[in-house]
Amino acid sequence: MEIILLKDMGTLGDKHDVVTVKNGYGRNYLIPKGLAVIANEPNMKKLDDIIAKEKASEEARVDEFKAMMTKLEGQTLKIGVKAGTSGKIFGSVNTIQVVNAIKEQFEIEVPRKKVVLAEDIKEIGTYDIEVNLHHQAKGKMQIELVQE
Repeated sequence: MEIILLKDMGTLGDKHDVVTVKNGYGRNYLIPKGLAVIANEPNMKKLDDIIAKEKASEEARVDEFKAMMTKLEGQTLKIGVKAGTSGKIFGSVNTIQVVNAIKEQFEIEVPRKKVVLAEDIKEIGTYDIEVNLHHQAKGKMQIELVQE
């Protein structure tokens, strides 16, 4: 059964992807929960319209994204973490912590999926991260982990 995903579904696919799933999974779980619709001809036409509208609204926000990136690019974000005496932190820093710190320190809301960590962050120090708000608004910034 081919379906159109209405939400991001991790390993299954992203929003608006057309994927093939087993009949029971689609009919008994995805469609009743509102996570997908059947990929028939009318729904495919609606999908094209929805994708076109989303792209147009995103293109209209390009200037806003660029302004956000000029504010963020080259900045250093400080995140307080708990760490042992050797400098190794308890757990690791993830994108949720980075997004919350950006919101707190710069008053800018960045979607979690737009932040890219190049490596696992498990020790105190300074690390480079990427923020990809749009294909025309990308930038790099640093995060500095400090012991609380």
